Amino acid sequence: MSSPPERAAPAHRTAGLILAAGASRRLGRPKQLLPYGRGVLLDAALAAARDCGFDQTVLALGGAAGEVQRRVDTTGCEIVLNPDFGAGCSSSIGAGIAALRPDTDAVVLLLGDQPGVRADTVRALLERLFTSGPGTGQGAPGIAVCRYDDGVGHPLAFTRRMLPELGALHGDKGVWKLLEQRSGDVVELRVPGPVPPDVDTDEDYRRVLAGLQGAR
Repeated sequence: MSSPPERAAPAHRTAGLILAAGASRRLGRPKQLLPYGRGVLLDAALAAARDCGFDQTVLALGGAAGEVQRRVDTTGCEIVLNPDFGAGCSSSIGAGIAALRPDTDAVVLLLGDQPGVRADTVRALLERLFTSGPGTGQGAPGIAVCRYDDGVGHPLAFTRRMLPELGALHGDKGVWKLLEQRSGDVVELRVPGPVPPDVDTDEDYRRVLAGLQGAR
């Protein structure tokens, strides 16, 4: 009697959480809607997220949420409105974590104002996360970060067992404090080049536009 065929291991279920709820206080206008390429800044982050092949994509909005929804194509995204966006980035992370499906194996944090992040980097980051621990990623390490030439930066990936702590963060730098506290659970993915800039000021915006011109 022949043995039954082996079943392929189920694929990891991944989610992308795009953080785009900032009030843009230093910039003085909604940075999500700054012209960039053929669209706006947030369009670039959403395009990269779509290329990642996530099972779920959550978009956290707060400041200028109504205008963003009117002007940006958010097809494929589950929008979470964060009324507490002024309390810092952690409030948007918490709102997004609460919206994840219960079978999510890992979530990747992406910044809505960091257009230089590529989908292949995200896929490599998830591979680093899942191949560094047993099973479905619920053992060590728990966290994977990008190590650029000039330091650690987004995107960041977290397995399911880290979600309660991730969702309970407070303040604008909560995720970085979590990385320090959980340093033993962190693995790194080497990514050539500097950390892709995000946009908080007009000078930052000029930098990302210069990078776009240089890539052509």
